[in-house]
Amino acid sequence: MRATAIDSVVFCDIFSTSAMRKVFSDEQRVQYYLDVEAALAKVQAGLNIIPAEAAEDITQHCDAKQVDFVKLKEQTELIGYPVLGVVEQLVALCSRDLGQWCHWGATTQDITDTATVLQIRAALEIVETEVNAIADALASLAKRFRDTPMVGRSNLQQAVPITFGYKAAVWLAGIHRHQTRLREIKSRAFVGEFGGAAGNLSSLGHQGLEVQRGIMQELDLGVPCIAWHTMRDRVTEVACLLGLITGTLGKIALDIKLMAQTEVGEVAEPLISGRGASSTMPQKHNPLSAVLISGTVPVVRQQVASLLEAMVEDHERATGPWEIEWIVLPEIFCLTASVLSQARFALEGLQVFPEKMMRNLEMTGGLVLSEAVMMGLGPKLGRENAHDLVYQICCQAMETGRPFSDLLKEDRLVSGALSDAELDQLLDPHNYLGSCGEMVDATLAGKER
Repeated sequence: MRATAIDSVVFCDIFSTSAMRKVFSDEQRVQYYLDVEAALAKVQAGLNIIPAEAAEDITQHCDAKQVDFVKLKEQTELIGYPVLGVVEQLVALCSRDLGQWCHWGATTQDITDTATVLQIRAALEIVETEVNAIADALASLAKRFRDTPMVGRSNLQQAVPITFGYKAAVWLAGIHRHQTRLREIKSRAFVGEFGGAAGNLSSLGHQGLEVQRGIMQELDLGVPCIAWHTMRDRVTEVACLLGLITGTLGKIALDIKLMAQTEVGEVAEPLISGRGASSTMPQKHNPLSAVLISGTVPVVRQQVASLLEAMVEDHERATGPWEIEWIVLPEIFCLTASVLSQARFALEGLQVFPEKMMRNLEMTGGLVLSEAVMMGLGPKLGRENAHDLVYQICCQAMETGRPFSDLLKEDRLVSGALSDAELDQLLDPHNYLGSCGEMVDATLAGKER
C-alpha cells in the first residue's frame, strides 16, 4: 500500500522524480549505512584497531542486497532506529566471530548522519544539474527576446514597457545566485560525523581523530572540527537553500500563469496533445507545470520550517527533534525534484508570443507611456506640473474612452511644449525601454551580484 503522493503509482512522477526517490529509498539509505560501516572497518584495520581479516569479511557483506528488509522493519520497530538492525544483520553475515569487530567505537547517529550527508551529496548533484539546465533555458529566452517589448506590471496593473528578455533575465539572475549558493554550501554540508556516544570519541582513545579522518577520506567528505550531533545547521541550511530555489521557481510559475491567461496570452507552456486538458472544456490548455509548481512550493516551505524547529535539540544527543529530519528531509528533496523538473520542462519549451505582448502594450491607447510623456514635459513645465497635467489627461482618456494620444495633442499646454512628432516618439514603447538591453547583457555575462 502506497499512501503518499511521492510514492503513489499514480502521482510519483508528478510530485517527485525516480532519480531523487532512488537516493532516499530504503535500499539506498541502507547502502549508505553500509558504505560508512565499510569505511570504518577498513580504516580501523589499517590502524591495527581491528583484525585485517575482520575488515575484509565485514566489507564483503556491506551490500544492501544481503539485508533482509522484512527483518529490518521488525528490528527498527523494536529498537526505534534502523542502524542497529543493519549492524546486527551484518554481524550475522560475517563468518566465525569476525562480525564482532563491526561498528567498533561508533554510535548510531555517526552512521545515520554520515549516511544522510552522502544522500545530500547525491541529491544536490541532481538539484544542481536541473538548476543549471533551467539557467540555460532562461539565458536562451533572455538572449532571444532581449529587445522584445512587453508590459511591465505593478500591482497587476500596467506600469511601463519592459522587454521579455529583461523579464527572463530577472528570473535568471535569481537562478545565478542559487548556482553560487549551491557551490558555496558544499564545504559546509559535505562534512561527515563520527564522534561516538557523546561526540568526544572516548571509545577509541587517542586514535579517535585518526579514525575519523580516515573515514572521511574514504568517503571523500570533510572532517568536522568537533561533533555536530545536536548542531543541525548543516542539514537545515541545505533545506533552506531548497526553500529558496523552489521559492524562486514558484515566482516564475506565478508569472507564467498570469501571462498565460486567455485575456493576456503572452506565453504558453509547451503544447503537447492532451497535456493540461480539461474533462469538459475542449479548448483548455492549462499551464500544468506552473500549477503543479504552485501547489508544491508551499509544502516545501512548510517542511523547511519543520527542520528549523528540529534545530532545537537537547544536550549532546537529542530526544526527538532529530527524527523530524528522517521524515521531512526526503520529502523536501523529492518535492524539490518535482518543482525543478516541471520548471525545466516549462521553460525549455515555453511558447512566447511577441505580437500579443505588443497588443497588450497598445490596448490602453498609450496610457502605459504616460510616464514617458510626463518625463518629456518635465523639463519644460516642471515635474510636478507635468505629472498633474498628464494625470488629468489620463483620467479623461479613461472616462471618455478616447485615445490618450489624441487628448495629449489637443491639450494647449502639451502642444505648446511638444510637437506631434515628439509626442509620437514618446508614445512609442520601443523608445522607453530604459536600460533593459544592457541589464540583460550584464546578466548573461554573469555579472550578477
